[in-house]
Amino acid sequence: MLLWRREVGSFAANCYLIACAETKEGVLIDPGAEAKHVLKMVEDAGVTVKLIVNTHGHVDHVGANEEVRQATGAPILIHEADGEMCKKPHASLSVFVGKLQLAEPDRFIKAGDKLTVGNLTVDVIETPGHTKGSVTLLADGKLFTGDTLFSGSVGRTDLPGGSHGELICSIKEKLLVFPDQTIVYPGHGPETTIADEKKYNPFLR
Repeated sequence: MLLWRREVGSFAANCYLIACAETKEGVLIDPGAEAKHVLKMVEDAGVTVKLIVNTHGHVDHVGANEEVRQATGAPILIHEADGEMCKKPHASLSVFVGKLQLAEPDRFIKAGDKLTVGNLTVDVIETPGHTKGSVTLLADGKLFTGDTLFSGSVGRTDLPGGSHGELICSIKEKLLVFPDQTIVYPGHGPETTIADEKKYNPFLR
């Protein structure tokens, strides 16, 4: 698997581009802002984006969806529980970033779905807590956790649809079960490993 990362927007969210090494067909994860920079990353990588996947519906992860969809022709995928957030400025929190064209998703994803681009398979894991429809994506043994799990921290749960108990349950039952050496690529901040989060994350003790 090939992997690129771009930090975008005022919330410094991580947008990831992953691709099959053989075909250069890829998945764009959480294009939250700065569509021009995101598309430049895609162009420089020489990747053909086949899918746009959102880990959840907050604006810092979906804000550039429409521009990127128009430029690439790729469909937008998100969990159904966060689907309405892509239509409503207050639900997505886009009211805090000014005028923005929200994009309705093309398809919904759920636990157990396998998304295939080239020879790369991306598994969908439901990890609610930060939002009702938060998902983690598993690709080539690596976890893309959105705002569920960070290096040394966890996602906030004080926004509509959030639940701290549900978040911790998602992390412990669905993420910490992966091998210790598993790399975690969060929605904000640096990458980490399952081992480090088990050992050092104060929210998981």
